[in-house]
Amino acid sequence: MDMITNSTKGKLPNLPFVAMKNSALGKKYDLSLVFAPKKVLQTLNRQYRHKNKATDILSFPLSDSSGEIFINLAEARKESKKFGRNLKNFVGFLFIHGLVHLKGFKHGSRMEREEEKIRLRFGI
Repeated sequence: MDMITNSTKGKLPNLPFVAMKNSALGKKYDLSLVFAPKKVLQTLNRQYRHKNKATDILSFPLSDSSGEIFINLAEARKESKKFGRNLKNFVGFLFIHGLVHLKGFKHGSRMEREEEKIRLRFGI
């Protein structure tokens, strides 16, 4: 069961999250997408990556067929300006990045090619 949770203030960007997930990971993949405050992502980043700083996205595979993605909108808003993207586009970019990590890719040119295929399908 795909689920989106917003524990931040404000409205979520209107993106086809489920269709994007299905395109990247398949319909049977069970994904939780959580929009959480900065403090939550900083705590998770410290606990699981040993980096005591906030981040805009974290992804966690739970099994071969399930995972979680956490996005912080405040950090995403700051980062989107650095890349000259609007917030909706940048959140889509981050979400796809998280999906590709859940698919098992590590940073590098193979991951970038996989991300680009999905971004092109959704105009991100």
